[in-house]
Amino acid sequence: MVKLSVLDQSVISAGDTAAQAFRKTADLAQITEELGYTRFWVAEHHNTNGIAGSSPEILISHIASLTKKIRVGSGGVLLPQYSPYKVAENFKVLEALFPNRIDAGLGRSPGGSATTRLALTDGLRKSLNEFPRQISDLKGFLMNELPDSHPFYGVKAFPNQTTLPELWLLGITHRGARLAAENGTAFTYGHFITPVNGKRAMEQYYREFQPSPFLKRPKANVCIFVICAETQEKAEELALSQDLWLLRVEKGLDTRIPSLEEAKNTTLTAADRSKIVENRKRMVIGTPDLVKKELSRLSHSYKTEEFMIINNLHSFNDKVKTYTLLAEALL
Repeated sequence: MVKLSVLDQSVISAGDTAAQAFRKTADLAQITEELGYTRFWVAEHHNTNGIAGSSPEILISHIASLTKKIRVGSGGVLLPQYSPYKVAENFKVLEALFPNRIDAGLGRSPGGSATTRLALTDGLRKSLNEFPRQISDLKGFLMNELPDSHPFYGVKAFPNQTTLPELWLLGITHRGARLAAENGTAFTYGHFITPVNGKRAMEQYYREFQPSPFLKRPKANVCIFVICAETQEKAEELALSQDLWLLRVEKGLDTRIPSLEEAKNTTLTAADRSKIVENRKRMVIGTPDLVKKELSRLSHSYKTEEFMIINNLHSFNDKVKTYTLLAEALL
């Protein structure tokens, strides 16, 4: 049986404010919980005018307080910019507030331009190559079991909890999958970023997984763009706003989601059209039956039963329709 989850980036639709984007994220969490979705994750982006979600820990707390049972987490906290100790404390607090409902999803992304990253680290030039060491430190702080040879031995992350957040590593290559496997964490593959490395990454994760206090058996999901409507024609039409949004994101332009009308009236170059065709490989667009068949195929290929659905449409009602139709078809 397929499990469905949500990744929401709190992208601001043209004409909306950041506050409205956050309200829609919270509303979507409540709606998808009622529909039977497994988990709801929020993202972390910086120095961009169209994406409101810059602090996932705060948003997690808000969403978890408005829901009852759906797991809530990050997709993901950009650990290379931060102290593993502080991230451990943040998620221990969340776990204490909402026991057995918190997912600590961690990413290696720099989080923006070089200058933006320096602003995040308060001017400290930190290497992305430290990510594996930071994961190890984070695990040690979460469990308060740093080795006595560690420079921070004796430093404890509070509050002490009988339960721990579920630890996930996010990746788009086999290297990320290997890191998750070696650390005994769950793994999310970002098909919505690049679909080409997924099969190899997932195979490596399952093959090399080492049990840990966080996870006894491998657990993985795949994040993918999905747009679903009653007809193929309608789904293709709705996708136009996401197509244009992605083009602008990739060009470093306005990152707010354009309206469908604007998308229809935008003149595209041959290069734009070619890029849209390439980007569509990151998505599933169609009727409930078509989406169900494609996710079933991908489930077999990736050897996972859980998909995280991301959907950046201008209209909130159209966005909700995708999640509703998917739930009716698959849950």
